[in-house]
Amino acid sequence: MTSGTENATGARDALIALRAEVGKAVVGNDAAVTGLILALLCRGHVLLEGVPGVAKTLLVRALAAALDLETTRVQFTPDLMPGDVTGSIVYDAHSGEFSFREGPVFTNLLLADEINRTPPKTQSSLLEAMEERQVSLDGKSRPLPDPFIVIATQNPVEYEGTYPLPEAQLDRFLLKLTMAAPSREDEIGILWRHAQGFDPRNLAAAGLKAVAGATELAAAREAVARVTVGPEVIGYVVDLCRATRQLPSVRIGVSPRGATALLAVARAWAWLAGRDYATPDDVKALARPALRHRLDVRPEAELEGVTADGVLDRVLASVPVPR
Repeated sequence: MTSGTENATGARDALIALRAEVGKAVVGNDAAVTGLILALLCRGHVLLEGVPGVAKTLLVRALAAALDLETTRVQFTPDLMPGDVTGSIVYDAHSGEFSFREGPVFTNLLLADEINRTPPKTQSSLLEAMEERQVSLDGKSRPLPDPFIVIATQNPVEYEGTYPLPEAQLDRFLLKLTMAAPSREDEIGILWRHAQGFDPRNLAAAGLKAVAGATELAAAREAVARVTVGPEVIGYVVDLCRATRQLPSVRIGVSPRGATALLAVARAWAWLAGRDYATPDDVKALARPALRHRLDVRPEAELEGVTADGVLDRVLASVPVPR
């Protein structure tokens, strides 16, 4: 019989191979790929930010293909209704009965494209799915598949006609990942692939195949749950989050939910690195993606150039690291 340790080792090897497999379609942005893997390990959702054309949609599709998971893309628009996301009750004229028609949320990886382009009513329709992993309609709760995570994209530079996500909904996302424009070398690599016939709509032709699946993911999650955390690491997480609440440039600091999110991804990062214990360095490595979207910088501070990442840099530099 295969031991739990062997299962965990095989799962880690599969997820490390997953990063290389996604790299067949997406050049660069390794940090975003790793962030999505961490989110899957922690059962968390991701806010993916980047200007148009940096392969956000391609990244999600490639991840789903390499994991052998189902993915659905929803383009969020001003006229999108909640039922268009979660599903609705429809009447069957032939049978004379009402039945539930599943919406696109019934999938493994839901790509909520440009989530800030739809009104708050439709944005909030995702809240129950994200938090409870179910959809309630007509007095009945319907569970979503496992795994299930939401990957929501938004454009960081275009705000006209958009509906910014409220703080309460932002706090539901485990990580906020940013995808920057590629370096010159990476951009040359992208164009070279296209010149050789790469078609982003046909990932199978690019040689992308499933290298992991739900079984490896389940084993990995069990292994992450066994990663030990010392009191000094927990204290460090708490001190970092409390420090964000005491800065005059910040209107709302990191909540206790944010502290638990940072601890969770630090444990997953430690396991992915081959350790069964988390360190303060793991916490530091994930502080920005886990906390940047949970900070509300005061408008007057923003006018002076203060950003959430800048606040976190200041906090990381000022809070003593336990050794």
